[in-house]
Amino acid sequence: MGVAIRVAGEADRELVVRLLDTAFQDDPVSNWVFPDPAHRRATHPGLMAAFTDVVLAEGRIDLAEDGSACALWLSVPAGNHEGEGENDGADEDGPAQLRAAVDPDNERVELIGRLTADIHPEGRAHAYLWMIGVAPERQGEGLGGALIESVLDRCDREGLAAYLEASNARSRALYERLGFALTGRPLDLPEGPRMWPMWREPRPGRQVRAED
Repeated sequence: MGVAIRVAGEADRELVVRLLDTAFQDDPVSNWVFPDPAHRRATHPGLMAAFTDVVLAEGRIDLAEDGSACALWLSVPAGNHEGEGENDGADEDGPAQLRAAVDPDNERVELIGRLTADIHPEGRAHAYLWMIGVAPERQGEGLGGALIESVLDRCDREGLAAYLEASNARSRALYERLGFALTGRPLDLPEGPRMWPMWREPRPGRQVRAED
């Protein structure tokens, strides 16, 4: 589908935070991090704001022109070990700093950053899709696939791999249609849901379009 996409800037920060908050309120991983619904409603926006700030500073946020969807990307150079910047905002102490800033009594805020960093591939440059959020009332319209494909087209032209962690079975199916495959072992969060680390090799000359 044709989706008008632009790069978000600082002026779009609150829009992106609201979009991510609503998109991930019922996500299995967000429910694991914040199991109490009332606490999640109160605290989850702060976590999404912290993530947004990291990517505005260090990466790129693609935003559907109508504000219905966004994708947060980071460029990972060869040899860089993830967990030294992207999920935490600064360095190896980032998960602890994030926990202190967002929800000091919640160890899962820190743990999720450390666990995803541990499974992140290293050794090759790649584009990292950290998060993609679609407004709940617009899900199923192909917005997520369109946002991702706009970057995958560039990856294919430049011979660049891509990586992400799928947080639910529905998103995993979309990513598989886009050429991602499971890499390594799935991550089973302690007493929580499964996450799937997925890697995509560049595909020069790709013509297939996927729908979400």
